[in-house]
Amino acid sequence: MLDQVSRGVPRPDDTLFSQVMEPANRANPYPLYARLRETPIARQHDDVYVVSSHAAIRSLIFDPRLSSEDLPASHRPRTGNPLKDWILNPIKDRVATAHRPFIFRDPPDHDTLRRFVMEQFTIARVRGVHGRISSIVDTLIEACRGRDTVCLVGDLSYPLPVTVICDLLGVPEADEPRFRHWSTQLATALEPDARRDQRTRRANAANFDAISKYMRALIKEKKRHPADDMLSGLANHADPTTPKMGNYDLISTAILLLVAGHETTVNLITNGMLTLLRHPDELERLREDPERAPRVVEEVLRYEPPVHFRSRKALGDISIGDVTIPKGSAVVLLLAAGSRDPERFTDPERFDPDREDNEHFGFGGGLHYCVGAPLARIEAEVALVALCQRLVAPRLIVDPPPYRHGAALRGPDKLEIAIAGIE
Repeated sequence: MLDQVSRGVPRPDDTLFSQVMEPANRANPYPLYARLRETPIARQHDDVYVVSSHAAIRSLIFDPRLSSEDLPASHRPRTGNPLKDWILNPIKDRVATAHRPFIFRDPPDHDTLRRFVMEQFTIARVRGVHGRISSIVDTLIEACRGRDTVCLVGDLSYPLPVTVICDLLGVPEADEPRFRHWSTQLATALEPDARRDQRTRRANAANFDAISKYMRALIKEKKRHPADDMLSGLANHADPTTPKMGNYDLISTAILLLVAGHETTVNLITNGMLTLLRHPDELERLREDPERAPRVVEEVLRYEPPVHFRSRKALGDISIGDVTIPKGSAVVLLLAAGSRDPERFTDPERFDPDREDNEHFGFGGGLHYCVGAPLARIEAEVALVALCQRLVAPRLIVDPPPYRHGAALRGPDKLEIAIAGIE
């Protein structure tokens, strides 16, 4: 059934974010974002405050009164087994709630855990995998030789970042296929509607238990036999002046790095190629001049970002202009709307890699600025250049393509490309 907006039937402004969440609007939510920006801080019918202007987002993203600890407490469903229902599962729920991944934590816990990660996720380590990324991309593209179509998500956008992050963490290559289902399910934690859905919460709990069990065993092995990888570094922290990361936080951090380390990059690469195919002049310019890649990726991060919003909770009354967000309110920072704000960007609806002063929210901002941003940039730059240079006469088969269900992590589920060959 067509969405009421697409049929021209007006709907109340206090339901605009609900309309953003509807799958029918996944292919093009930007008209709804423009309407939301007319009221930069808009209270919705369910009392959620949606922040959509660049200036308001920038103000709030650094505000300590806005908490990231908005993830509902873990609550496993009843099983009928008294031992599990009254003893084991309540303990698991308390542990999972107290040791959430650090993107759902506030200072000082967030800062401590992030510092551990940054000690391992160094620029030198990221730059050191550049050659490996290029090799993986070439192998994946070469596997498409002899075909007249490429499914970008399945053929490259997904396998590239999952292979890279598994390499960095020290996850055995043979175990990589197990993570697709786990990570796809756990990524729903960013979706407000999924958080309220009991079936999804049960599935998330089951997947979290499964990946936790795997990580617990892998971390134990890294402690026994350390290697030159991030997980070994985190598990064998050697600085006597600072405490080690506890086992529960180590597990949740490892899961976060694995899931976030590729879910967003899948969307970045896919959204980037989709945008270039819709702008063939820019695709040709990148083919001829690969040095443009950083500018192209930065503009993709503004124009078609992989993450569209993050949710927060107000720890106190927060006044911005003539609007006060009451203490305890749910807040949505609509990052993708801010990155197309005409008050901040000239001609924001135009894809322009030569744009100057490109202060986008593609990787968030403030304390929670994406720790994997340097890696994602390199992966996207290498992949897009290789795709533009090696795919002969690429063109979209379906436009718009089918999209993944999520609105927060937004990207095509499939991107079918017709080609005349591989160079």
